[in-house]
Order: sequence, then C-alpha cells, then structure tokens
Amino acid sequence: MGRVVELIRYIVKGCAGESLQRSAAGPMGLADDRLYMVVDQNGKFITQRTMAKMALVRPSLGDGTIKLAAPGFDDAEFDVVHDGEQLEVVLHKWTGKAVDQGTGPAEWFSRFMGEPVRLVRVPPDLERHSNGVVGGLVGFADADALHVIGESSLAHLNSRITGSGGQALPMNRFRPNVVVSGWEEPYTEDRVQTMTIGAVEVGWEKNAIRCVVPTVDQATGQRAGHEPTRTLAGYRRVEGGVTFGAKFAVLTAGELAVGDPVSVTSWLD
Repeated sequence: MGRVVELIRYIVKGCAGESLQRSAAGPMGLADDRLYMVVDQNGKFITQRTMAKMALVRPSLGDGTIKLAAPGFDDAEFDVVHDGEQLEVVLHKWTGKAVDQGTGPAEWFSRFMGEPVRLVRVPPDLERHSNGVVGGLVGFADADALHVIGESSLAHLNSRITGSGGQALPMNRFRPNVVVSGWEEPYTEDRVQTMTIGAVEVGWEKNAIRCVVPTVDQATGQRAGHEPTRTLAGYRRVEGGVTFGAKFAVLTAGELAVGDPVSVTSWLD
C-alpha cells in the first residue's frame, strides 16, 4: 500500500507551489490549486514554459486576500475579486471567461515579468472538462484535476540520469499535487485505474506529457540543461511527447492529508 508523503498546491498557475499537510479535494482537485492564472494582453496564459522566473513567485492566501512575494520585490497583498469584470482567456485549446483581479495584482506581476499582464481567477460558474478518460472537471490546471507521482518513479528516472553522468533531480521539477511513497514498482501511477487517497476517490485520466517546465530549476527560476527531457526521451516517449507522472479526476470529493494511505481499487488493462 502506498502513502501520501507530499501534498502541493499551486495557487497561481506557473508560480511556486505551497506544501500542505492536509487539504480538501473537490471536482477540480486540491482546494485553491491553479485558482489564479497570469495572462498577457491578448488573454493568453503565461507559465514557466515562456517565463521561467515565475518559479520564484510565492503566492499565498490570506483572509479574503492573495499575497505575492518574490526575491527583490516588495511583498504585496490584494483583496480577492470574486465577482468582478470577466476577461476572455485562452488556456491551450480552451477559451473561456475568468475574473480579472484588478490593477494592483496586474501592476505587481507586470513589474516582475517585464511586460503588461493581468491576474485572473477561476469564475464561480466555470465548467471546463478534461479531455482524459473520465472527462472530469478542471480549473486552470493544464488538463486534469490531480497530478500524482510515485517516489519510486523519480528514483528510477534519477538512476538513469546519474548513470549517464547527470545530477539527480528533485520532485519539484515535475510540480505534482500528490507524491506517493511505498509503491515498489516505478510508474505504478501509470497503471492505476481507480484509487482512494485518504477519503478521496480518483480515476485515471491520462499520462502526464511533459513540456519544457521540468528543465527549469524551481529554486533559481532558470533553465538548467536538457534533463529530464533527454533521459525520458530514451525510454518514456509516447505519442505527443515524453511522459512522467499521471493525471487523475476526482470521483468522490473529501479530505486528504500527508500520511494518508493510498489504496488502488482497480488497475488499467
């Protein structure tokens, strides 16, 4: 049986994650995960794919506020706008509406990123669905509610990287929501059809196709060579790219916490 060893949410898409001891999980994943997103003047999403230094922004939530911090910038706190002006935004192939968070957050992020941007929030009536097997709901994550990786998968990948003279990579390169220990077989997450994590039941949507973000050092906000993409390309290539980790839909909402058991209830054929 596996066990949860890390829970991480990413309040602003593309920015630093926040480690949690426990969290509610609803149809869109961990509470407040990818609740916010930065968009350019055309409403197109911006992440570490094109702005690696977003890794240095540390968002947190207050009582009705969002707090922003980054090296070399004054910490700032802004009131959350729940039901304000809605902007048309583009996230990959999806186009929809998002709640603009006003001048303050826009100016802070624009200074940090060096270009005019806006901070937007998931609207209360968002109905965005994954294109995975289950087709579950999703907020501003790329495609699915929960991203799960087993520690044994990273250990296996790192053994290949170090075996060819490279340096082992930390788990944060892959920006998972749930990290599981106790799965002896690497890539167990690829074979799970359904499982319970604490009180939450989840269903497999798809393998996680990796973009360039895992090549970004999350501590420096800079690209750091070709790993893990180079190594993954040697043995984890599928249609659409290279894969590491798996995406899941939330089938039954509930609470989960670090230390909770992870029980596989069915396997993919």
